[in-house]
Amino acid sequence: MVAQPLLNQLIAQGIRDSRVLSVLSATPREQFVDEAFAHQAWENTALPIGQGQTISQPYIVARMTELLLARSPQRVLEIGTGSGYQTAILAQLVEHVFTVERIKSLQYQARRRLQRLDLHNVSTRHGDGWQGWASKAPFDAIIVTAAPEQVPEALLHQLKDGGRMVLPVGSGTQTLQVLDKRDGKIQVETFEAVRFVPLIQGELQ
Repeated sequence: MVAQPLLNQLIAQGIRDSRVLSVLSATPREQFVDEAFAHQAWENTALPIGQGQTISQPYIVARMTELLLARSPQRVLEIGTGSGYQTAILAQLVEHVFTVERIKSLQYQARRRLQRLDLHNVSTRHGDGWQGWASKAPFDAIIVTAAPEQVPEALLHQLKDGGRMVLPVGSGTQTLQVLDKRDGKIQVETFEAVRFVPLIQGELQ
């Protein structure tokens, strides 16, 4: 199986959730990258997807998904649809994914890929990720796949009490952070250093 060497790497890097590993092995990552990069699809590396954006390396997708699932969310908001790969992973693990993308062409391509995989529990929106998706809030969990310099206030408001947000934060140096909302207060836990494209505010394409 093509995925097995990658799964072995993920396990060696500390990914433990069998649901995440199973879904990653069953999701054809080559369908989410340009044909020129298809031969690298099962490598543990980020790849360009056009428009200055990337598909995250499988380890980061697995890590963020594992952290998100710890709260057993059903309704998840994703900021930064990109290729739709992270969306596809989540859609197989939660009840419904609401995903926002500021680049219209990427949103369109991702929606087509998800339809081809018969993943119909996803709602997509062309919009500013900093603003989230207020009309569908509150969300059990929020995942952000681009890095803001600080956590967007709008997203904190759209996270339900008892909910969890997983995101990279920072400009020069970025860290993966988990925010848990309890009784209206935010508890922050910081994990490893990461590298994501910046979360652009207000500029739709």
